[in-house]
Amino acid sequence: MAHAIPLPTAKPSNRIGLASLFSALLLVGGCASTPQPPTLALHAAEQAIAGAERANVADYASVELSAARDKLSAAKSAVQAEKMVLAQRLAQEARADAELASARAEVAKARVVNEQMQKGTDTLKLEMKRKTGEQK
Repeated sequence: MAHAIPLPTAKPSNRIGLASLFSALLLVGGCASTPQPPTLALHAAEQAIAGAERANVADYASVELSAARDKLSAAKSAVQAEKMVLAQRLAQEARADAELASARAEVAKARVVNEQMQKGTDTLKLEMKRKTGEQK
């Protein structure tokens, strides 16, 4: 049978002192840190917008791309105003809007290709019927 090893216990006065010290360290640590600009989120939004622009997304999803640009601009303004939480959120939304614009543009481009292929197929079918002498 295993014997339980008694754990050392701190005296109540020591517990209060340790708790006070820990609380003070947390308070000082919280006050000392200033929110940092969301540079990664801003960079990601800038990259998503640049990628969308390179892919000519504005031809298919200009509303979403414009919203992304507006939100990125607002995020940069929020950084200047030292509103880092707002800047982070706006940068994330700008990236999402740019990615949405890219996705919508891809769907629109695929639709155009599909329509062109369908027209080509219809033309080939019509030519085949004409050459074989079939009627519609």
